Amino acid sequence: MSAIASKSGTLLRNCSRAQLAPLRCMAIQSRSLADATASSSFDSPFKGVGSSQNTTKIPSFAKYKHRGGEASGKVFQYFLVGTMGAVSALGAKNTVQDFLVNMSASADVLAQAKVEIDLSAIPEGKNIIVKWRGKPVFIRHRTEDEIKEAEDTKWEALRDPEPDSDRVKQPEWLIMLGVCTHLGCVPIGEAGDFGGWFCPCHGSHYDISGRIRKGPAPLNLEVPEYDFPEEGKLVIG
Repeated sequence: MSAIASKSGTLLRNCSRAQLAPLRCMAIQSRSLADATASSSFDSPFKGVGSSQNTTKIPSFAKYKHRGGEASGKVFQYFLVGTMGAVSALGAKNTVQDFLVNMSASADVLAQAKVEIDLSAIPEGKNIIVKWRGKPVFIRHRTEDEIKEAEDTKWEALRDPEPDSDRVKQPEWLIMLGVCTHLGCVPIGEAGDFGGWFCPCHGSHYDISGRIRKGPAPLNLEVPEYDFPEEGKLVIG
């Protein structure tokens, strides 16, 4: 009986140890979790959900705010826009100026734009031919009879009606382009049926005022721009 009692006591002690071991482990785990929770600084964003506590946290943007006011920013923007506009306008002006300089006439062309003639070298009743802009120009020193004949002509009935007074600035001097208005030939002076100019190419006759009187030419001889800057001087152009 004593042997049975000792074996029973041993068995009970072993069972007690086996049951207490899991409980001891659970206690240790609970204590470790509590210590970890106490030492953690994590603040759950879901704490207080369902209550009246506000869990929304809005960050502060105070350090990003502009402290100079709205006017200072606009002044800089206006200055920048004005500067860019001035630079653009200056560049456009220089571009247009360079283009116009390149397109302008050269010195030799400008030299031919005007021709100055000494009229004192032309005797009365004679005419000369000068070159202006690549075209011949007739200069006639008319006599009194030629002036009277040109003025007495009934110009209203002519093909290209034009009075002599509209073709001359001084009655004794007749200045015209020596180019036939038919096909661009050069008429011959002091010839033709009317004592003026005759184009032998197609038979056009001009009178002493350079007006078309006969032949296929449709218009009078053209009168260029000219002026008398002083006595005895003529400038064409």
